[in-house]
Amino acid sequence: MPKLRSSFTKHLIEAGCDEAGRGCLAGPVVAAAVILPKKYRHKKLTDSKQLSAAERFALREDIIRDAEAWAVAEVSHIEIDDINILNASFKAMHLAVDRLAVRPQLLLIDGNRFKPYADVPHECIVKGDGKFLSIAAASVLAKTYRDELMQKLSANYPGYGWETNVGYPTPAHRKGIKLLGITPYHRKSFQLLPAQLELFES
Repeated sequence: MPKLRSSFTKHLIEAGCDEAGRGCLAGPVVAAAVILPKKYRHKKLTDSKQLSAAERFALREDIIRDAEAWAVAEVSHIEIDDINILNASFKAMHLAVDRLAVRPQLLLIDGNRFKPYADVPHECIVKGDGKFLSIAAASVLAKTYRDELMQKLSANYPGYGWETNVGYPTPAHRKGIKLLGITPYHRKSFQLLPAQLELFES
């Protein structure tokens, strides 16, 4: 496992930011912001996509315990359809930063684009969740929060496989849309099954 850096700068208060659920067909996009202590170390913390579900949930407890500040925020599927998924992802990150108990002096953003937040400077870092611990921590918090949410929703909307695919466009999810139509949580601006969507709304 590659060793992740603890910080981008020596003295600034840094918040790592990442989102989960951007490519899903249903549910909100969720973002997290995490401020870790300087020189923080953790042997197992890395990009959430490289971890098993059990590892992510175990790491979540460590992150919540060790972080100087952390926050999670979501933007609904309705707003995603209204402002598009890219802007919704940025908004979710802004909301997460808003909720931090400590004001960051620098935001480390996973990815190559970001809408500036207030007067706080930012650095966009491609694949940052595999390079910086604070971004990796944010990826774990966002992913575990969203997975739990979609798994709870699956009990009310069976047949789409959300208990395992958490809203991503798997064959089981597509099959569920084809057979059952869409739910109130589906993103209508996404490529679902157009003919089925028209049928459902008629």
